[in-house]
Amino acid sequence: MDALRLLLVLSIISSAAAAAVNNDEKVTLEVYYETLCPYCSNLIVNYLYKLFDSDLKSITDLRLIPYGNAKIKNGTIVCQHGPWECVLNTVESCAIDAWPDVKDHFPFIYCVETLVYQNNYTYWETCFEKLGLDATPVTDCYNSDRGTQLELRYAAETNALQPPHKYVPWVVVDGQPLYDDYEDFASYICKAYKGSATPSACTESSDGHILKVKMNFLKSLFGEETTKSIQALFSWLL
Repeated sequence: MDALRLLLVLSIISSAAAAAVNNDEKVTLEVYYETLCPYCSNLIVNYLYKLFDSDLKSITDLRLIPYGNAKIKNGTIVCQHGPWECVLNTVESCAIDAWPDVKDHFPFIYCVETLVYQNNYTYWETCFEKLGLDATPVTDCYNSDRGTQLELRYAAETNALQPPHKYVPWVVVDGQPLYDDYEDFASYICKAYKGSATPSACTESSDGHILKVKMNFLKSLFGEETTKSIQALFSWLL
């Protein structure tokens, strides 16, 4: 794991400003995912953490639902990417249960998903030491029936989605799925927000918005890597 990146995430979350809006004005951002899905870990590690890097978090109620495409067969949860995914789905469910505030459980989930992103997920328990966390509430939950009950609860919630989820990550803003545009969750949060305390993250300049639209169009034509090269070239020329 990149230790400096983890420290940055911790610093961002710990220094985030207190919410300036009422809870009933907040926009709900729900992420339905499974722990060993590469697209899911990419979303969490490279995109979702940025929610805490601005005042956008002040209008957002983030919920993480680690179940994904798992199935229940003969009373047993069977995960898409095998037994290890079931282990980590339950571990992350237990972390959410042990530390209900998102600013408390997100650093742990971010740490585990970074290990997944690096294909080192069997070392997930090192995240307790890295973050200075007491492992007891999570391991006790995982080793008891509590972990299974949490996963069954997430299974019921995931299976009740309308419209039904088609893949993961399945990102929903105020009940509306974003489909393939989930990486752009921030703009959907801004559009959905109806309160008066509009965060600065939602008032980007028109020039910046136009550039973003153009870059998304280039990505659709040429792919992400080529678009990054084009963007880097433009940045160097300007």
